[in-house]
Amino acid sequence: MGNNNLKILAFIGSYADAKDSGLYVCNFDETSGSLELIEQASGLQNPTFLDVNANTSKLYAITEGVDADNQRCGAAAAYTINPSTGGLSLLNKENTVSAPTCHITLDHSGKVAIVSSYHGGMVGLSPLLEDGQIGTTADIQWHKSSSVPPVQARAHSVFIDRMNRFAVACDLGLDRLFIYKLDLELSRLVPHREIQTAAGSGPRHFAFHPALGFGYVIHELNATVTAFAYDGEQGELAEIQVISTLPDSYNGENGCADIHISPDGKFLYGSNRGHDSIVVYAIDQQTGKLRVVEHVSTLGGHPRNFGISPDGRFLLVANRDGNNIVTFRRDERTGKLQPTGSELHVSKPVCIKFARFEG
Repeated sequence: MGNNNLKILAFIGSYADAKDSGLYVCNFDETSGSLELIEQASGLQNPTFLDVNANTSKLYAITEGVDADNQRCGAAAAYTINPSTGGLSLLNKENTVSAPTCHITLDHSGKVAIVSSYHGGMVGLSPLLEDGQIGTTADIQWHKSSSVPPVQARAHSVFIDRMNRFAVACDLGLDRLFIYKLDLELSRLVPHREIQTAAGSGPRHFAFHPALGFGYVIHELNATVTAFAYDGEQGELAEIQVISTLPDSYNGENGCADIHISPDGKFLYGSNRGHDSIVVYAIDQQTGKLRVVEHVSTLGGHPRNFGISPDGRFLLVANRDGNNIVTFRRDERTGKLQPTGSELHVSKPVCIKFARFEG
């Protein structure tokens, strides 16, 4: 299946004190789906979320910083990756926004990094310099409540459409999706549209379909996924379906977390924390609607994040409270998941990202 001249590395972010290892680099075996830990790095406080630019061999991680008044703030760190060894060399660390952050994403051209601050209710954009360093924050968008009394904004994540034109920010506190036009020349997020979701739903992460005009948001608080028709020319979302992430028989506590679509665009996956499962949906390629295929135990507590391998054959779940990353083989015909028996044990894993490199 794999090209012998290419290798896949997996990068893991976690909750960790700066003195302890918080970033992990693994070789990913395309045949078995297993991870082999080859490098780890310390020096960052809670480097929970990551993004990778394989073209420039750079890794970007959120962390915590301290501002001029000695108050906690958001920060991000850039690393150069040695693809042959997995080694990480710190390029720079830069404060981003005035409150700690929970998510980072790069635009598809690798020109900017966008961070989300849950506690600050804002998203911030930083240009990436020619050598890959994180530049000074160029734009901050504060989410505002229009309700009386005002509700606390909780920006949780930003995802960019495949044309690299629009970005969707999920605000869990306001039950709203903020759509921004991405202005790379001016390093700005231009407010474009706002989409209200169900009261108390708590939109957390979003996934654009890789080829069709659909998008999906997973709601942390009411355990649902909303499917949208997405107009990439106009930057508009129109709701087409809301569907539960849980089996009808489950009545316990639950908070959804992550959502991904298989590379072939046929299946969507979401994580349940509490039920501790991955929900598998089939995507109707004509309507964009979802149909539940199955719920699969994540074999560990609190599946905060998961990733699908670049070839689509495996899904790996980061169980924060299980301190493990569990590999599942993905049936490309049915979308169903089967545990392979392979696990990697690391402390409090939160995020897993894959990248292909020349071998």
